[in-house]
Amino acid sequence: MNDLPLPAVSFQGVTRRYGAVTAVRDVNLDIAPGEFFALLGPSGSGKTTLLMLLAGFDQPSEGQVLMSGTPISDFPPHRRRIGVVFQNYALFPHMTAAENVAYPLKMRGMPRDERDKRVHAALGIVSLSDRGASYPSQLSGGQQQRVALARALVFGPDVLLMDEPLGALDRRLRDQMQIELKRIQHELGVTVIYVTHDQSEAMAMADRVGIMSGGELLQVADPETIYASPANHFVARFIGECSILRVASFDGGKGYEISGARQLLPTPSTVPFDIVVRPENVVLRSAANPTPMDQFCVSATIRESTYLGSGWRVSIELEDGQSLLANVPRRHELAGNLSDGLKVSATWEPTSVAILPTEAST
Repeated sequence: MNDLPLPAVSFQGVTRRYGAVTAVRDVNLDIAPGEFFALLGPSGSGKTTLLMLLAGFDQPSEGQVLMSGTPISDFPPHRRRIGVVFQNYALFPHMTAAENVAYPLKMRGMPRDERDKRVHAALGIVSLSDRGASYPSQLSGGQQQRVALARALVFGPDVLLMDEPLGALDRRLRDQMQIELKRIQHELGVTVIYVTHDQSEAMAMADRVGIMSGGELLQVADPETIYASPANHFVARFIGECSILRVASFDGGKGYEISGARQLLPTPSTVPFDIVVRPENVVLRSAANPTPMDQFCVSATIRESTYLGSGWRVSIELEDGQSLLANVPRRHELAGNLSDGLKVSATWEPTSVAILPTEAST
């Protein structure tokens, strides 16, 4: 007997077409109860379309959407027990914060006394108990966002959808709200589906991340796996900074050669492959300081360096003409001596690279 709970949300073979344009293509995805799930991708990738299909503002061309095992395609939006927070908040300017939060309860015909109790509790959750009488124009952007969140939570939804909710805030306030959203989500245990094109938001907040491009769901995994083991070239380039290097395999894929240097792989590859190297995993040394003969390293030339405060981001050119990014911390032997044209050597651990089938092989 299977005692696992049903997914809070399930997309089963979901496709959405608009004429000749396919916005979402054959998406299969289960989201667990209480999970904070982020849909991440560039504009036009299909992530907001998936949200609209779940919320009931659109219908799939093929496939079905389920909540807790029940197909909901025939349910109108108000019967789906889904709260929605948009980027522009959509607050009524002529209503106070409390009246905005009470609006969905009023539309459901809830008695005034019960409405007042729920509104007070919802404003307390978002730390705005003392601003219920304020109008949106009297609130900061972050406070307006909290009101919109309280309105989405006040009726006790099973699922909370958030579409770029922090996009209108400055970076400092976004960072603060990320912490608040995670606190509230843990406190309430509500399932959150969070749409964003900001990878730092998704990686910082989500239990799992789904990467979308061209209407397709390319990879679903926890943030650490997405970063360390991307499924393809698009995911590798989209998440963080990296260098994707062409290499030649040897001994049947047991290792690779690049710029005359060889490195064994922890797990052999059976197909032609490229390697993904993150800049924080690259160690640079001055070419004047010899590297031990038994240590893997490649010769390179510095082409550009950018100061980041905590150190430098350096672009180097390998002897075969490929570019590689590396981080140089402030106390590094090369700090302050990163002039263009400087000869260096670069090394990285074999366990720090990700292996991807070459784009021609995928």
